[in-house]
Amino acid sequence: MIDMEKLKFDEKGLIPAIVVDGKSGQVLTLAYMNRESLEISIKEERTCFWSRSRQELWRKGETSGAVQHIIDITADCDYDALVIRVNKDGPACHTGAESCFHNPLFESEENTAFSLEGLMDMLRGRKESPKEGSYTSYLFDKGIDKILKKVECSLDRSNTVFGRYMCQGKMPLSVRQRYEGMKKQPIHLPNLDALIENFDNALSHPDAEDLERLKQSVK
Repeated sequence: MIDMEKLKFDEKGLIPAIVVDGKSGQVLTLAYMNRESLEISIKEERTCFWSRSRQELWRKGETSGAVQHIIDITADCDYDALVIRVNKDGPACHTGAESCFHNPLFESEENTAFSLEGLMDMLRGRKESPKEGSYTSYLFDKGIDKILKKVECSLDRSNTVFGRYMCQGKMPLSVRQRYEGMKKQPIHLPNLDALIENFDNALSHPDAEDLERLKQSVK
């Protein structure tokens, strides 16, 4: 951990702080901190900024309830800018948008970024409007049994602890029972958000808590 004395505040005593969603990685806002607001943020583990227009301290969510709980704070290579990862209780923007950055200026048709939101849009599209030759559409057509078999196979190939745990027949009995019960049930997309997130957590940290979340997400 660096000493706060290494930080370089500008001539007005401010340092820019880029706030990022700790779960999605989305940039939420760009705000400014002075030494006092940074100290408050660290002490309270929630973002507190310096309002350049009102010339006063303001704790994010103080009136809106959209508190940003700090995960960590990192300085850049020159010590004159900060990135703050947070877990948020609500939208970051005063307009009600999740992020203050919601006015596209340019978007490449060739270079695209992966996101869970984009993945979900693709999955919904393949289910609602099946595409010939699409393996995803094929899986939806075959049903939940084929989909879960594919997930299990992918986990096995990933050579992860969780993958080996499942594919060697060591999946908890309750999960196996739920899996068997799902075979004849229709596919409900709303649960896929939780399913993707919980598989990701379980792959990274295969502990009892993540397994329980995974079980709940496939109810």
